Amino acid sequence: MSSFPTCLFIVTVEVDAAVEADWNRWYDDVHLPEALACPGVLYGRRYVAAADGTEMDRGVRRAATRRVYTTVYALSGPEALRTPEFEAMRGWDRFAPHVMSRSQVFSATGGAGDPVPA
Repeated sequence: MSSFPTCLFIVTVEVDAAVEADWNRWYDDVHLPEALACPGVLYGRRYVAAADGTEMDRGVRRAATRRVYTTVYALSGPEALRTPEFEAMRGWDRFAPHVMSRSQVFSATGGAGDPVPA
């Protein structure tokens, strides 16, 4: 990878310990390969927090001891999330009661780093 992508899709997840092993198998063996096969999804990688961290909430710092999983996808653009293939592969339903997640799309602003095409 020689340059940063201009569009990222970042998914952060906390999973109840009771289903964590099953969640990880499903995510690694089913969900991630399906997502990577969708048009406009250039590449992706899944991470887990390697150690406890800290959280800041309006100036108050506290320890964060939860296991947090983050998947970072490089996209050709935000429209990649609206393809029929991407819409069809979403399927967290059986884990929904055990998962707290946040998904966000980020587009490059053109600041420092690689130039952003006009």
